[in-house]
Amino acid sequence: MYVMNKSTIWVITGPLAATTVFFNVYIFLMSLLNYRQNKKWSPCETIILALSLANVAHQLVCYLWMTMDEMDSKCRIANLPYAVMLLLIFSLKFTIMWDTSFLTFYYSTKLVNTPNHCYTRIQAVILKHVSLAALLIPLCGLGTCMPMLVVFQSNNVTAGNKDCGLLMPASTAGVVYEVVYLLLADVLPGVLMVKCCISISVHLALHLRHMKATTNGAHGPKLGSQMRVIRMALSLVAVFILFLVIDLYVNYQITMNHESILTLTFLFTSIYTTVTAVVLIYGKKTFCKALIHEVNVCLDEYPCLSWLKVPEQKAQTGTTAKD
Repeated sequence: MYVMNKSTIWVITGPLAATTVFFNVYIFLMSLLNYRQNKKWSPCETIILALSLANVAHQLVCYLWMTMDEMDSKCRIANLPYAVMLLLIFSLKFTIMWDTSFLTFYYSTKLVNTPNHCYTRIQAVILKHVSLAALLIPLCGLGTCMPMLVVFQSNNVTAGNKDCGLLMPASTAGVVYEVVYLLLADVLPGVLMVKCCISISVHLALHLRHMKATTNGAHGPKLGSQMRVIRMALSLVAVFILFLVIDLYVNYQITMNHESILTLTFLFTSIYTTVTAVVLIYGKKTFCKALIHEVNVCLDEYPCLSWLKVPEQKAQTGTTAKD
């Protein structure tokens, strides 16, 4: 089934790749515009900018690898270019996972106050050096992935369909490294995100209970833009966990059962990066309002598509949370 659908997966990934690049480039350009206006980047803008750049780079290298793999059906190109591209893909995936968890961590620190002074100091130190952390994450990703060229073999040993230059564990050391890589790139950022998700959820429950108690239930509590940030953070965690399950399953099938389903995980990665970009745009009200306005302006040129226009609403008053 997968052998027959490999070309279909490549075709489907194309529009998803274009969508990923569009939304993330939009985030990048809007961030630059804000920087020109404010002459500085806020910590969350720095993290979002790093995440959007990693998403674009990851998507471009992924689709380049898929295209070469599709066109070079007999694997006449040397294994080294394929191996280097896969190394970059895994390194960028590491960056995306940790940037996403870092962003969730940042929002949890902004929304949740903890009485633990030691933890608070650690948070303050990390958030004080956001730019340095955003730079170190991709360097750590590259350093973590470099051993792949030593402990993995780039010859194809998968069953069924053949992918050119697929990096596979060549020995027990390779399998051990694969486990360590998945722990560092997938599981640890996932644990951090779940912890932040729990903190934000508890904060939301306590906040709603407090507001309802103070108003004696006279009207429903309103959180304003803070609720938008909470929805964004929880959505990032939900999307991340779904992708994590799929990614771990695919890596298990490749490593243990020698199934060639790497292009399938690239398809799911494209979906993940696209959804993540949409969630980030939703979480930044200025980005969301500007995008809706631009879409409506474009639709005004085509009256037959006027039913696709999205209503532009004014900002509601309420409790706000700074980005």
